[in-house]
Amino acid sequence: MNPIDDTADLGFASRAVRAGQVRTQEGEHAEPIFLTSSFVFANAAEAAARFSSGTGNIYSRFTNPTVRVFQERLAALEGGETCIATSSGMAAILATCMALLKSGDHIVSANAVFGTTVSLFNQYLSKFGVATTYVRLSDLRAWEAAIQPNTRLLYLETPSNPLMELADIRALADLAHTHDCLLVVDNCFCTPALQLPFRLGADLVIHSGTKYLDGQGRCVGGAVVGDRQRVGTDIYGFLRTAGPTLSPFNAWVFLKGLETLTLRMRAHSEAALQLARWLETQPAVARVYYPGLASHPQHELAKRQQSGFGGIVSFDLRGGREAAWTLIDATRLLSITANLGDAKSTITHPATTTHGRLTPQERAVAGIGEGLVRISAGLEDVADLQADLERGFRLLG
Repeated sequence: MNPIDDTADLGFASRAVRAGQVRTQEGEHAEPIFLTSSFVFANAAEAAARFSSGTGNIYSRFTNPTVRVFQERLAALEGGETCIATSSGMAAILATCMALLKSGDHIVSANAVFGTTVSLFNQYLSKFGVATTYVRLSDLRAWEAAIQPNTRLLYLETPSNPLMELADIRALADLAHTHDCLLVVDNCFCTPALQLPFRLGADLVIHSGTKYLDGQGRCVGGAVVGDRQRVGTDIYGFLRTAGPTLSPFNAWVFLKGLETLTLRMRAHSEAALQLARWLETQPAVARVYYPGLASHPQHELAKRQQSGFGGIVSFDLRGGREAAWTLIDATRLLSITANLGDAKSTITHPATTTHGRLTPQERAVAGIGEGLVRISAGLEDVADLQADLERGFRLLG
């Protein structure tokens, strides 16, 4: 009992609410949660057929109706053929690399990626013979120079965490395909509500569902979106075997988050832009990183490739770590946590949290200084967020 058989022609907001849902014989309005580890077969022949084909409900490590609805809905929003959901955003990156790379392969990655991604590449993939070269996200010539005959993936986040630097997705897609490489884009900061990498030539899109897809900081999960062969067969095969699986409950929470994604991303973007403009007026702030500002060096690129500027604002304080910690510790409304994409605004010191596992040299190359502060603008009144930050700015003089 599917109320809408084909949602492809619906608008984005409609697909965010409706895509992928198949009603059961109970006639429920909201998507049900199938909290079951296994499924019952009508007979031995049906069991054998499902195990042989790998399709249909078999075992919730790799087939679950609630997870399937989330996968289909996210694929519909991104414009990909299929999606595989995982237990975390990092599990999505791991599954992609394990399924598509082998010993002797090479990755070219932006140096401006999540610190744990760098740890995954440097500490773990390297043990299995996969090497990584890092380049500046916005330097197309550096990307091209780093490509080797054994390069298989170009990997990036855009906008980057935490400096909000952008990559020209179209140009990098053309470069990747010229060299028979895949372009993998982490779309966590924009989500498909603000940016559609497939339309710009990307091959795979990675998500940490923990962030904006959830939207209220409740659950951990991730996803990979792409074509039926690489994602639907290769990455699915790794998930089926290794089991970095999204739970049905978390999938259901993410489905509820997707229903309001468009509204929330607009609100986050509006709040972040107001904060960024205000932060530029503060004497203690040396620089603000937000692509919605005219002062951002890639402001025009952001306007071309995104439909909004996102909810993350970072800024450098004069005075280094001492100033950053003073400001952070003075807040009462903003939550001191490294997570982002929440209805509640958060504040963190990247050099000692999200990127704290990197060496000082790696942080320096990535441009992450001791005075850097990152804010994820939530859904509170912006005036209240400004008043909360003013406590710290008064202490800084």
